[in-house]
Amino acid sequence: MADGVDYTWQQATSLAGKRVLLTGCASGIGRATAQLYAQAGAVVYGGDVNVEGGRSVVDAIRSAGGKAEFLPLDLTREDSIDAFVDGVRDKAGGVDIVASIAGVDVIKPFLKNDPAAWNLIINVNYLGPVRLMHRLLPSMIEAGGGGKIVTVASDAGRVGSSGETFYAGSKGAVIAFTKSLAREMARYRINCNCVAPGPTATPLFLDATEQKLQDALANAIPFKRVARPSEIAQTILYFSSPAADYITGQVLSVSGGLTMHG
Repeated sequence: MADGVDYTWQQATSLAGKRVLLTGCASGIGRATAQLYAQAGAVVYGGDVNVEGGRSVVDAIRSAGGKAEFLPLDLTREDSIDAFVDGVRDKAGGVDIVASIAGVDVIKPFLKNDPAAWNLIINVNYLGPVRLMHRLLPSMIEAGGGGKIVTVASDAGRVGSSGETFYAGSKGAVIAFTKSLAREMARYRINCNCVAPGPTATPLFLDATEQKLQDALANAIPFKRVARPSEIAQTILYFSSPAADYITGQVLSVSGGLTMHG
């Protein structure tokens, strides 16, 4: 092959046999990503606080011929994170790819925020992933095989978002954490990258956003529509694949051009 390329594009994007730990698998971007990972040949170990939804996506993956397991996960509880990580290790023996997707949002002007919501947002969106990585990384390093970590932030964390001030702060923290982690993990061949979606038609977005605001956001996007969860999942899959072996510490906006100025 020219220029030292010794694999096909199909090989570069294949995840055959890879063991994926994924949070937020029950719905939205997490659900779409779990299904896409399975289609690419990975074995998916999904976690979510929504047990019924998590089990349903595993059933769907298995019905389509893929491989998946579900384990309950509450990112606000350290004991739940520990049990989840231990459970995945017991079943998989190790992890090759980590996709931190679970997230929550409360859309309300900052001065009208209930401080109780801050604890939920910071635990699920930031401290939960931090605790998860702290538990997982020592065994990934010890295994010596490298790996991929993909976090999901938000363009709100890059450019800000009215009505989502604290949420944007939590996602900005995810971005900074991922970039810093990438610097520390590069010596172990563990790539760390971040996907920053714009408005996406997830259950969280549709339930929390009034139709008038949904329409306004769609109109502001150059493509004149919000993203589909599968479009975010495709980017997560790319960062998880051999095609992204020489990429780390990056934040990729997937927003239909909404924040191309940011």
